[in-house]
Amino acid sequence: MDSASLLISTDDHVKITSHATASAMPWQLPWQLAAVVFAATSVIVGLIWDISWHMTIGRDTFWTPAHLAIYTGGAVAGLACGFEVLRRSFFSKATPTDGVTVWRLFNGPLGGWLCIWGAVAMLTSAPFDDWWHAAYGLDVKIISPPHALLALGFITILGGALVMAVAEQGREADRAETSAAADAGSAGVAPYLVAYVGGLVLAMLSIFTTEYHDRETMHLGSFYLVSSLVFPFALVAAARSTRLRYGATATALVYTLVMGVQVWVLPLFEGSPKLGPIRTAVTHMVSLDFPLLLLMPAICLDLLMPRIRQRNAWLQAAMLGVLFLAVHAATQWPFANFLVSDASRNWFFNTDNIPYMMPPDWLRSMRQFAEEPAAQTVRAFGIAAVLAVFSARTGLAWGNWLRSVRR
Repeated sequence: MDSASLLISTDDHVKITSHATASAMPWQLPWQLAAVVFAATSVIVGLIWDISWHMTIGRDTFWTPAHLAIYTGGAVAGLACGFEVLRRSFFSKATPTDGVTVWRLFNGPLGGWLCIWGAVAMLTSAPFDDWWHAAYGLDVKIISPPHALLALGFITILGGALVMAVAEQGREADRAETSAAADAGSAGVAPYLVAYVGGLVLAMLSIFTTEYHDRETMHLGSFYLVSSLVFPFALVAAARSTRLRYGATATALVYTLVMGVQVWVLPLFEGSPKLGPIRTAVTHMVSLDFPLLLLMPAICLDLLMPRIRQRNAWLQAAMLGVLFLAVHAATQWPFANFLVSDASRNWFFNTDNIPYMMPPDWLRSMRQFAEEPAAQTVRAFGIAAVLAVFSARTGLAWGNWLRSVRR
């Protein structure tokens, strides 16, 4: 081979190598983002596990595995983001320009600050909760002051993880515009993380409102009132904030898998009550309900949104909100009939998930629906349509803001 051929071969190798490196770059993530996504996952797993523990076993201690999963998530998020703030503030060679500066001294990513605050709230709630139980005994209500502080920490950590993911998504998009990665057609991994964390947020919202989403309430107007208030916001924001074509669908799919896995896995483990009164015999861990059919309205929202993107924001919200309610009611209402039937008593749908403290004459145990006058249901659907529109409008605004975040 002559020298000219060797030179051409070497140049081609350099070009190929450079192109391959540029193509791989979008899939590299800041380690702090990976740590925070792990923390958000640990928090949700621990939360679901803790609720199952209470429905199966009863009173627990601080050292249950579920509590350890929750507080591990809080500690990982706080430490990872705290380390990043210290690195930027005192050990960075250049003055950071892409973060948020506090007290003119500490600089860190916006999502990182949220995670730090959430971690502090969560870890503060632990000794507060122990003191509360020592002073007042068992919780009569789920939302006691220490639990409210803990829940606020949950929300803030998941919100911080979401903000960090969308910020990285925005930076990936900016890099792709000026690099060979745009030619490679790679969207990067950050949009998928946005959808994943959005799915965790959706799961958390469904858990916090689960009292209104029991299957025996699925023929009540209140069920659709709460759904219309909560879920259009999350799904529309997911569709608008992520750069995936089917962002709402991906988010709803993550929610469905998270809530489905706990239905299928938790009953595999033995468990029995250790706190009275015991009204229902329980021999295995009791799971939360089968996930709501949010995939159906999510798909419809993804199909509609590109077609109305240029319309007035309130008109978009009206169309999206009404569409959500119509599809949600058309799918969930008949599915509820199946869930209360004997056909759903199997490992997949697991509708024998009766907590030990629930007496056999309750609606869930008897596999019956709560009832209300038809006029009340119709009136509730009218209010639900209005709430869905406002929820979708808020989701549009939140999603637009998230999509613009770069720090």
